[in-house]
Amino acid sequence: MKWDGHTHTKFCYHGSDAEQELYLDRAIELGFQRYTISEHPPLPEGWIVDLPLWKELAMPQDELPLYMDYAKAMKQRYEGKLEVTVGLELDYLQGGLDYTEAIVEQWQHELEDVVYSVHYLPGVGGMRCIDFTPEDFRVNLLAHYGSMDNVVNAYYDHVEEAIAFAAELPMRKRLGHINLIEKFRRELPPIDETLVRQRLERILPLLAKSGVGIDVNTAGLRVPTCGKPYVPEWFLAECRTMGISCVYGSDSHKPEHVGVGWDWYEEQMGEAEAE
Repeated sequence: MKWDGHTHTKFCYHGSDAEQELYLDRAIELGFQRYTISEHPPLPEGWIVDLPLWKELAMPQDELPLYMDYAKAMKQRYEGKLEVTVGLELDYLQGGLDYTEAIVEQWQHELEDVVYSVHYLPGVGGMRCIDFTPEDFRVNLLAHYGSMDNVVNAYYDHVEEAIAFAAELPMRKRLGHINLIEKFRRELPPIDETLVRQRLERILPLLAKSGVGIDVNTAGLRVPTCGKPYVPEWFLAECRTMGISCVYGSDSHKPEHVGVGWDWYEEQMGEAEAE
């Protein structure tokens, strides 16, 4: 099935205000059969210390019901043309899991898909966003941890904790952009690829045991500081071998992002089937 499993909407305050029909019509034009709408839900007030940034990261609390109605309306409107599934991109909130649990409890009967992502690490002064800017990463994370190895290890520690939490979610779920830590790799000190591989190899059996899938996120291809998908080719092949669900995700924040990187994903999946 041609499925885009990670996308955003006008409810994303760091994306586009384009109406959903532009995304969905683009998906139909490209031959997609299923399309998951997976917006960022609200974050706890003051979750990160940068208040202006916090306001851009997710919708306000009172907009979540409006978003859910919007996604459900699109599901109905496109019935017979495109299978639209209602989802959220939930964040792993270390120390704030009760906040996420409350969202899941309220909406679990309407949520079909959850992308569960790690965007935040403890840093200078409190929680910091790992994918804001290279300079912010350097000042508020790298300076806090002292080395890229330490940041990488902290990140994958959070990923492992996220998998354990996601395993308990009652709906279909997958781990978002597992290598988001590499978003600024071209502008930061080098990341030890051997360390990354070791940590990802440790994660594979956790995914297989938990039933949590992988968001094969291609957004890194369109990010100049990254230039590659957020899932390594070898890791995707291992997921396939181990029966871990792999779902393409454009992580579209604009209609023109829909389908970006699909050719790479299709090539990888074809090679796995050939083997």
